[in-house]
Amino acid sequence: QLQLVESGGGLVQPGGSLRLSCAASGITFHYYAIGWFRQAPGKEREAVSCISSSGGSTNYADSVKGRFTISRDNAKNTVYLQMNSLKPEDTAVYYCAADSWGNSNYYCRAVNKADFGSWGQGTQVTVSA
Repeated sequence: QLQLVESGGGLVQPGGSLRLSCAASGITFHYYAIGWFRQAPGKEREAVSCISSSGGSTNYADSVKGRFTISRDNAKNTVYLQMNSLKPEDTAVYYCAADSWGNSNYYCRAVNKADFGSWGQGTQVTVSA
């Protein structure tokens, strides 16, 4: 059974950094694209970043480009989201998710949360002085 577990969230001051991890089990990890999404109170869940199964294709929301970096280690079944220069508006619960097909054909060109069928429980990121 597919399981995704996020970790690495916490409280950080503006301008600080955090690295989130998404550990997967129960799937052939290297066949799946993985997306990071976030949801702030009272707002819709939005896509933050995505990485294809091989790691060769990535996608970032405009609001995080140049500050966040997604990467994956298929040997460890883990995807990372390095978040630098954090802003208060980055405060949200961050979720990772696996694409719904698991056939190495999702290249993160247009990231839609409806394309992701399995989700982790989320990790809270709070950016505040």
